[in-house]
Amino acid sequence: MKPQLPLPSPDAQASSVHLTKLIKNEIEQHQNWIPFSRFMELALYTPQYGYYSGGSHKIGTDGDFITAPTLSPLFGQTLAKQLAELLPQTAGNIYEFGAGTGHLAATLLQNLSDGLNHYYIIELSAELAERQRQYILENTSLEVAAKIIHLTTLPEHFDGIIIGNEVLDAMPVERLIYQDEGFQQIGVSLENDKLIEAIRPLAQAELTQTAALYFPPLPSYTSELHPAQYAFIQTLAAKLQRGGMIFIDYGFDAAQYYHPQRKEGTFIGHYRHHTIHDPFFNIGLTDLTAHVNFTDIARAGTESGLDLIGYLPQSYFLLNLGIIDLLAQIGSPDSVEYIQTAATVQKLIHQHEMGELFKVIAFGKDIDIDWTGFSHGDICHKL
Repeated sequence: MKPQLPLPSPDAQASSVHLTKLIKNEIEQHQNWIPFSRFMELALYTPQYGYYSGGSHKIGTDGDFITAPTLSPLFGQTLAKQLAELLPQTAGNIYEFGAGTGHLAATLLQNLSDGLNHYYIIELSAELAERQRQYILENTSLEVAAKIIHLTTLPEHFDGIIIGNEVLDAMPVERLIYQDEGFQQIGVSLENDKLIEAIRPLAQAELTQTAALYFPPLPSYTSELHPAQYAFIQTLAAKLQRGGMIFIDYGFDAAQYYHPQRKEGTFIGHYRHHTIHDPFFNIGLTDLTAHVNFTDIARAGTESGLDLIGYLPQSYFLLNLGIIDLLAQIGSPDSVEYIQTAATVQKLIHQHEMGELFKVIAFGKDIDIDWTGFSHGDICHKL
């Protein structure tokens, strides 16, 4: 028996219908076919109507998913230990992508106020930026909150630490299928005014080369490529004058990602904490995502001249930085606060929760320290 999914509000439903019409119009203007990456971009980022650019709350128990910073402030407090080691060798700036609710920014501001010059949040959504400002003001002091600077475009250069928690997985992906000893590109067309998936021969030489590098040559094998993620890392690397980059996300190395048994890829939707397999379900109200190919991310960074510092499961990263010590400071082990906090820490580090699926990858440039977060458990050899 299928679970009964919560119904969207009338306003949300109207927004979804309007976005669907916009997408249909674009498809009609492009000979009844657009790449899946373009559909995903429109579904997630169309101003006012896209999943990330609309006004509804996405994160938390009332949203579609829960992130580590909203689970427990210990996540941000632990990450702050790593950033505190790095900031003195830079201009003292943090640049956060995908700041979401502002939980992580508020926690880091509280724990890094002495060594922090500016905290830049790169945010395209004005509504979300305002929500972040409000949360940070309510959970820090005016003096600390004054270090926040919101940007809608990338700065000319970075001198500091770039961080992104669950940023890479929110970028549009190309979906391909291997058929008849060749690659077909999955796109979106209209049939009787309904959105459908439709395939065409893959024409781009660069995507074909990347697919041949990763995909096993199995009939009907379907998966994703991540050119937007690759280009994003390359762009940041070109602008990074000095400092580091830390990205935390769910994903695999290429051998795991493109395992022959993972023949349907990793693309999925999330709606009110339910898994959705139909990409056209409540467009603009459903999170569309795919796992990260960390081998590709490592290639993008190193080929752009960055030092690959480490790659390891989130559990090792947090344990290396002393999250258990921070938990011990909460109070008596039999107190309600300790028990509740311990349960959230368990979610962050347990291999069957976020501890193993989520990975941490870091790059550096002109930084000369021992990165404590990567002292044990590094698995760069798998990349």
